[in-house]
Amino acid sequence: MTLPSRSIVPISEVVHETPSTVTLRFAWAPAARPGQFVMVWIPGDDELPMSLSYPNGPMGGVTVKAMGATSRAIQTLRPGDRIGIRGPYGRPFDLTPRRVLVVAGGSGAAVLAPAAESARAAGHAVDVALGAVTASELLFRGRFERMGASTEVATDDGSAGRPGFVTPLAERLLEEHPYDAVWTCGPEVMMRRVADLADRHHVPVICSVERQMKCALGLCDACALGPLHVCVDGPVLPWESLRGLEEFGRSFRDPAGRRRAYGSAPP
Repeated sequence: MTLPSRSIVPISEVVHETPSTVTLRFAWAPAARPGQFVMVWIPGDDELPMSLSYPNGPMGGVTVKAMGATSRAIQTLRPGDRIGIRGPYGRPFDLTPRRVLVVAGGSGAAVLAPAAESARAAGHAVDVALGAVTASELLFRGRFERMGASTEVATDDGSAGRPGFVTPLAERLLEEHPYDAVWTCGPEVMMRRVADLADRHHVPVICSVERQMKCALGLCDACALGPLHVCVDGPVLPWESLRGLEEFGRSFRDPAGRRRAYGSAPP
């Protein structure tokens, strides 16, 4: 077992992936597996959980979408700036399925791309249904294509691929091909719909779940999801663990720990 580490590291490279998303690369040695996450500390600001979009090798990386004040602050960082990294934490993907359907919504592609790369490196077949609001926000489309994954896209505004949400695209692929597993990450509403579709085809589903996290150790209860703590029981979770949780895909906890319905206005 690899114990989590703590390091202050300089940023080596900043890559602008989409208009709203950047990748920070940094020298970071501890071994991590696809699906695990780290806590990233911005000196003078805050600490956020981030899945590793590049978990292996001497150069680690996290891919950050501008969402709140701290994630926007992270996007202003430049090579040479220093950040704190602690981890890795959480449960990774099981990479043994030989044919996988990857369903990525928005920034969820950052979690799924390294898992897909590892599966392809092992000689497994990977099909990708990649969704975004618009063509310019399709994250890691080229990366999926370069690894040899069969990649199809959907955009809400129809500017690339199939017009509309990514779930109908996933439904068609499930109808056309047999899969050993579905891996999905994105909005919880999307993941619940993907799981329901896969159920009809008797395909196991693995969800990478994003929740508020503070300690990453299962102590603070910030990431509680029913009886689960996403930081230690996940973030990679089988649908069987999520199926009966009324909260999954319907509500979330804000930074103060209050439960709020998806789509509700902030207090």
